[in-house]
Amino acid sequence: MTRDDALALDAADPLARFRAAFDLPKGIIYLDGNSLGPPPRATVARLAGVVSEEWGQGLIRSWNTAGWIDAPTRVGGKIARLIGAKASEVVVADSTTVNLFKLTAGALSLQPGRRTILSETGNFPTDLYALQGLAALLPDRARLKSVAPEALIDAIDDDTAVVVLTQVHYKSALRRDMAAVTAAAHAKGALMLWDLSHSAGAIAVDLNGADADLAVGCGYKYLNGGPGAPAYVFVAERHQGEIRSPLTGWMGHAEPFAFEDGYRPAHDIRGQLTGTPSVLGLAALEAGIDLQLEADPAAIEAKGLALADLFIAEVEARADDPDLALASPRDPAQRGLHVAFAHPQGYALVQALIARGIIGDFRSPDIARYGFSPLYLGYAQVWDAAAAFAEVLATRAWDRPEFHARAAVT
Repeated sequence: MTRDDALALDAADPLARFRAAFDLPKGIIYLDGNSLGPPPRATVARLAGVVSEEWGQGLIRSWNTAGWIDAPTRVGGKIARLIGAKASEVVVADSTTVNLFKLTAGALSLQPGRRTILSETGNFPTDLYALQGLAALLPDRARLKSVAPEALIDAIDDDTAVVVLTQVHYKSALRRDMAAVTAAAHAKGALMLWDLSHSAGAIAVDLNGADADLAVGCGYKYLNGGPGAPAYVFVAERHQGEIRSPLTGWMGHAEPFAFEDGYRPAHDIRGQLTGTPSVLGLAALEAGIDLQLEADPAAIEAKGLALADLFIAEVEARADDPDLALASPRDPAQRGLHVAFAHPQGYALVQALIARGIIGDFRSPDIARYGFSPLYLGYAQVWDAAAAFAEVLATRAWDRPEFHARAAVT
């Protein structure tokens, strides 16, 4: 493809209007929205209004007058539209890690007589850490079994209480077939818990169409909710009356303001709430989701996959480096919206490109990772990024001392 071809695709892009909705620095090609989305312009005004008016003028009254108390379910209902769920099945709360811990413990509460939590090796580390912590806390009730990805389906057995997987792998972008894996779990009597952190806002997700039981996800990647944005929880309606959260905070009580000594859980999605919601975080997240909901999820996925395909094709056509290898699935049907290339000098390569205004990230031990968020990226930008990638490799521009110095966050 020529750059003129890429410009022609931009001119015909039905999602092009969304680029103006984001506040990105000039001269930057941002290919890291799969890790932290940029701020929508509407977020700045929204947060200013919450701080100066709702908090500054309304003060504590705004829990009622500004609807703060309902924000977790209101925003959760909007996220539900992005992940194929009912509004009554999603609530915003806590972090992805905390929610994964809560829902896995909840799955065990639904599965008396079963104790195996099944996941895969190489899953996102915080997911495995949370599962390890739960198993250590409940040694007589739970055990974690992690198997190689290709062995996972065959590892589901009569003791499996819940299968915990990330739909789009954080490093390789491998996309799991949600419906097929869920069906395999159910065939053995196990529940299915999905981590949607690299799915929601990127690819079309249909939790209820796949008959999923449980899901978690973060708000700061493709949903553009800001650093540390609140996460969300999905519990299928059929499980809400019986599932039990191990974190019984006051917002999960059936009547939080009854101030009873004893805990009575809400028997709907509110039972997954814990402490006081983060109002500022929810406001920023809601602004990002409102923007996301203006676009067709199928169109978002189609463009994102096309951008990723363009990047792969241009890098491979230009880069003459035997050490470079595609570490993501080549088939777009098996891939999310980021692309991983393996290279022995992956960290320095990423840093050299950042110095040129092309922002991606590195994942140990050797992965240069680039994400393709369709709402603010264009084809010509991706073409330019691929050309720069190849040039940095060809000229060994990465081989400078400052590009080898490891920062705390990679």
